[in-house]
Amino acid sequence: MKRSVFLVFALATGLFAQASKPAPSDKARQNLIKEVRHELVMMPFYGVFDNVSFRVDGYVVTLMGQVTRPTLKSEAENRVKTVEGVERVINQIEVLPLSPNDDRIRIAVARAIFNHPVLQQYSLRAVPPIHIIVKNGHVTLEGFVAREMDKNVANIQANGVAGVFSVKNNLAIDAK
Repeated sequence: MKRSVFLVFALATGLFAQASKPAPSDKARQNLIKEVRHELVMMPFYGVFDNVSFRVDGYVVTLMGQVTRPTLKSEAENRVKTVEGVERVINQIEVLPLSPNDDRIRIAVARAIFNHPVLQQYSLRAVPPIHIIVKNGHVTLEGFVAREMDKNVANIQANGVAGVFSVKNNLAIDAK
């Protein structure tokens, strides 16, 4: 009886101690965000057809987005777990279904966007700031561009690809 009461008490104080842990300072939180972002963009197979985003709540990192490879989902989680200060990772990344038609659309949309003279500048980076997500023929554009005109041109180019059912343009204007 004493052992079970002690065990319950130990569990309760352990949970209380974990729940009462103070939130990280602003500087620590910014450093955590910087390190998580760095780990995600350094994944070797992360590219233009993947979109991984995250949210930091205290010491918990929630991963979101879409990837074309199941291994990329697990790699993102494993990399973020190694970041100092991360206590828990919630992986909500969606693995896009395998589809030869979606693969064809991905390539055609990428060519249409990055071969346009206005948008060629975005293709020169290791991981372009424009991400093309295709799921069952529906295209979503994610990421950042410098001007509203670039956002509109990307939308027009994606809509012009044969076989695309719809285009959702979530490109944001980078305020640099």
